[in-house]
Amino acid sequence: MKYDSILDTIGQTPLVRIDPAVHGLRSTELYAKLEFFNPFGSVKDRAAWGMARPALADAAERGAEVVELSSGNTAKALAVIASMHGLGFRSVTNRMKIPEVKELLLLLGAEIEELPGQSECLDPTDTEDPLTRFHRELSAPGGSFLHTDQYFNPANARAHEEGTGPEIIADLGGRAPDWFVAGVGTAGSSSGVARALRAADGDVRVLGLVAEKSDFVPGIRNLDEVQEVGLFDPATYDLIEAVGSLDAIDGMVELIRRCGILAGPTGGAAYHGAVRRLREVEASEPERRRTAVFVVCDRVESYLSYVRARRPELLGATASLATRTAASVGEEERAGVNRMPVAEAQKWLLHEQPLVVDLRGPHAYAAQHIEGSVNIADELFAELLRGGLPFSKSRPVLLACPVGEKSVGYAAVLTRMGHPDVRSLDGGVIAWRDAGAPLVRE
Repeated sequence: MKYDSILDTIGQTPLVRIDPAVHGLRSTELYAKLEFFNPFGSVKDRAAWGMARPALADAAERGAEVVELSSGNTAKALAVIASMHGLGFRSVTNRMKIPEVKELLLLLGAEIEELPGQSECLDPTDTEDPLTRFHRELSAPGGSFLHTDQYFNPANARAHEEGTGPEIIADLGGRAPDWFVAGVGTAGSSSGVARALRAADGDVRVLGLVAEKSDFVPGIRNLDEVQEVGLFDPATYDLIEAVGSLDAIDGMVELIRRCGILAGPTGGAAYHGAVRRLREVEASEPERRRTAVFVVCDRVESYLSYVRARRPELLGATASLATRTAASVGEEERAGVNRMPVAEAQKWLLHEQPLVVDLRGPHAYAAQHIEGSVNIADELFAELLRGGLPFSKSRPVLLACPVGEKSVGYAAVLTRMGHPDVRSLDGGVIAWRDAGAPLVRE
């Protein structure tokens, strides 16, 4: 096949049947839509091209810079598209959580601007969030930006309504599947495909997958975060269910090792969530035959550090190293962590002078932090734990994160490693701020 441009190869990705011997479903034909066959490696290629294409000529004339609030695949696709059209690209986010993706964006020529937003996803109702303020600047008339605005731009969903959805129907012989399953990030792919499938068959059921609260699955919001996404419409989904990061990795490994599909954790989450839900459907309707499709968003290679932090044994780590991860901490162990309310923590700091470790990113720390605290971002903290107990046992430790979830996990790990007095700031830095406790800025 010959093409005039690599951009002409976006779309027409394969639909691959999963062997029933792998998924174990008895009356369901399960298919994976392999979006990593897109030229820049992910489902976001479609949305990026769909959002940017109509405005590129005007942007080039104005010398505008392409800007997106993204730390992942959308940024990657836009960086390439902008570069191909002689434009700069800036990725704005509060945190680059996957080091490999950050390095790839830099290689692609992107400028990365990290702002101390309270969440990665824009919250337009929070007027004090730096990301919200930056979003207003981007939207101002006469600006020098081409802001593709993936969380609110209808072209995001339209790319899938006009592309991904019809491709699925064509590959299934002109029929829509009975079930469609996708992770919910910007909600563009899930809502766009759902519209196309339901236009062909109004009985199509749609399962949206989100990350478990306080957990992180790349490309998927948790149930709280997804409410902030402008394209998210609860009516799109018949069901919304949560998937944990360990389940996502399990699904990913099964697709890789048993199907030869080199899916990333988002695809693993979609596969795990699809099989889990369809088992229940089969139990209630055992005689009915059905077809289901889930989306594999991207490939595994960019997520090795993510896997290492949660399942180090999969990358050859010893059993002892596997116990030094927050992901290895169970609910019972988390329940045993000493969680200090703000008022108690203030007194403890005054009288015992513990080492206060702020696990947030450097930009959030620079904006506001507890005086005397040291900043070790959680991904760096995870690496430190691989080398052994990073602090003296003679001094108590108070861990602080945004809302007091990650700090509980790491406190449990430090305790497991032998530290006698580790505590977690209950409610995190946000609770500290809301209580009116003093914060300093650097």
